[in-house]
Amino acid sequence: MSNHDVEVLAIGAGPANLALAVALEELAPARLADSTLLLEQGDQVAWQRGMLLPWSQSQVSFLKDLVTLRNPRSKFSFVNYLHETGRLEDFINLGTFTPYRSEISDYQRWVAESLDRVTVRYGSRVTSLRPRRDRGGAVEGWVARTADGTTVTGRQLVIGAGRDANVPTVFRGLGGDRVIHSTQYMDRITGRPRTSGQRVVVIGGAQSAAEMFHSVQQDLPGCEPTLVMRSIGFNHYETSKFTNELFYSGFVDEFFHAEPQSRARILQEMHRTNYAGLTPAMLEQLYRQVYLDRMRGRDRLSIRTMTEVTAARDTGDEVVLSLVNQLTGVEEEISCDVVLLGTGFRSEQPAVIQDLADALGLTNVEVCRDYRLDIGEQATATVHLQGVNEATHGIADSLLSVLAQRSEEIARSLIRHAAPAAGLIETVSAGRDREPVVAGSR
Repeated sequence: MSNHDVEVLAIGAGPANLALAVALEELAPARLADSTLLLEQGDQVAWQRGMLLPWSQSQVSFLKDLVTLRNPRSKFSFVNYLHETGRLEDFINLGTFTPYRSEISDYQRWVAESLDRVTVRYGSRVTSLRPRRDRGGAVEGWVARTADGTTVTGRQLVIGAGRDANVPTVFRGLGGDRVIHSTQYMDRITGRPRTSGQRVVVIGGAQSAAEMFHSVQQDLPGCEPTLVMRSIGFNHYETSKFTNELFYSGFVDEFFHAEPQSRARILQEMHRTNYAGLTPAMLEQLYRQVYLDRMRGRDRLSIRTMTEVTAARDTGDEVVLSLVNQLTGVEEEISCDVVLLGTGFRSEQPAVIQDLADALGLTNVEVCRDYRLDIGEQATATVHLQGVNEATHGIADSLLSVLAQRSEEIARSLIRHAAPAAGLIETVSAGRDREPVVAGSR
């Protein structure tokens, strides 16, 4: 058990907070970067840990790494990572803009290990996060407690731990060894027996479901996979270069200042650019698998479209699913040994943010343009939210596309709000106005 006090406390060492750590090292006074701590529950940095399938590729250009769009000369760029690890020529020869997912994960781990001033503390699962108030009741900081008994306090808080996994109601409470969400796939599938004939049901109609449907055939050789989806069939992502411009960082301003009904319409129209779709390569590969299965008369692979799971029960020996065909209305039950959930993430704010909002007495979670939570009171402390602001900052908010520029916005906000308390601001006279200047930045 130990206690630590820092100026900036960041929850999670995923790409959002790693990009922020890089921005602080490059833009902030050294004292502020030195007093920044990232708490990461894992034993190392890993991007999309549960779906680090050896063949899976990122769907985003390597140029949209943690820093390049903000500072192309940075030593923390993906290109410099390739150079430092001796693989730049190999990657160039590969001839792609989309690296393997494991390669992006390795890059992010390399960045974490290359930080000079910001500290990443691993094995630190936050179990409690509460505001700290002064004698007058104003919020002056934050207190985080981790599973190992450590207490960390900070005056500025950044939450970048990602969204909570979406486990549909019918599957909640079932045996953990039989229901596996995509966020746990890689860790949990290795614990399954390798006996032939295992009955596997995959739930979902988007990329993660398709990838598990494909991968489980290699991970559990001889299994009998069935995929169940509510939609009429798999579709590929909308990848028009015109709609992709809505993932530009410059679009965030337009979206933020738009009317609520306009935001809702944009998000609805952009749904297939990020959700409920597959990459063209995955779609083609999956269809060829099904085609070959039919051609050879095996009927081992089954895809059930327009089908709803209405109930699920664990008998102890198997999971029994109740299905309804939405086209015919026919009801049936199927039994399986394991259920794989490609059901994505919950749209509402993660539990850690909701709990913090409750502790602050907030009815709604509302953020400013610089991603600062509106605490609704006078406070010397701040809290910024990363990757959960799609409703106000656009569909790219949870993706890699805007990380580099967003990290600069948040870093500069942290500098502005941290400086008075940390002794990092000097006030200089400029005529009748007084302008804050970062100490040592002239």
